Amino acid sequence: MQPLTIRVARPSDDLEALRQFYCAGLGLELLYEFAGHDGFDGMMVGQRGVPYHFEFTKKVGHPVGRAPTEDNLIVFYIPDPIEWNASVDRMVASGFPPVTALNPYWDRNGKTFEDPDGYRVVLQNAAWD
Repeated sequence: MQPLTIRVARPSDDLEALRQFYCAGLGLELLYEFAGHDGFDGMMVGQRGVPYHFEFTKKVGHPVGRAPTEDNLIVFYIPDPIEWNASVDRMVASGFPPVTALNPYWDRNGKTFEDPDGYRVVLQNAAWD
C-alpha cells in the first residue's frame, strides 16, 4: 500500500498571520495560493516532495474565530537535537514564543507554539514511534 497523501484544511480570519507562523516560523514553504475561488482566498503550505500539506482558507463575511481548545495539536517529530533547536530558535526569532502545553506530556521533550488562530503546533524532540 502506498502512503496516503494528507491535506489538513481549515478556515482562518487572517491568512497573512498564518503565513508568517507556518512559513517564517516553522520553515514550511508556500506551495500555492489562490484568490476569489468561489468566494474563497487561500494558500497551501508544506514541504515539496512530502505527502502532506496544510490548506488555510478565508471567506469574506464568514468569521471563524479561534481554536475550540488549547489541545488542538499538530505535532512535528524532530529527533535530531541540532535540527530541533534550530526549529525552536526560528519560531522564537519569528516572534512566536513557546506556550505551556495543556497536556504536560508535550513539555517534557518538546515546545508548543500557538498559531494566530489559537491552534497549537508542537515541535517534539523525539522520533516518531
